[in-house]
Amino acid sequence: MNTFQKAAAATNKLVLAAMRAPILGNIAGKSMVLITYTGRKSGKTFSLPVSYRQKGNVLLIGVAMPDQKNWWRNFLDDGGRVTVKLRGVDHAGHAVSRRNDDGQVSVKVTLETAAS
Repeated sequence: MNTFQKAAAATNKLVLAAMRAPILGNIAGKSMVLITYTGRKSGKTFSLPVSYRQKGNVLLIGVAMPDQKNWWRNFLDDGGRVTVKLRGVDHAGHAVSRRNDDGQVSVKVTLETAAS
């Protein structure tokens, strides 16, 4: 694990704690969700906080500095299953990542159940 990944892991722990706190969780929940997935190679379960934009049953997650991160690669090609904790409610979904011509990466999560 490189220095960036160590710093990101520590930051994620702090954000997860804030998201679980009653008052801070309500504030963070307006722009952050907890995404849980199984690693394609490791088979381990991972959860991480990400910022998102919502359009109906679709969440769009931008990946800042994608070359420094690996999690989004689990959703290349046909994508993969995820669980998203959105405003305190778990939603099953399917995530697919893509890199555009400018090198920017986004993950599109289609939720199976309606999210309000």
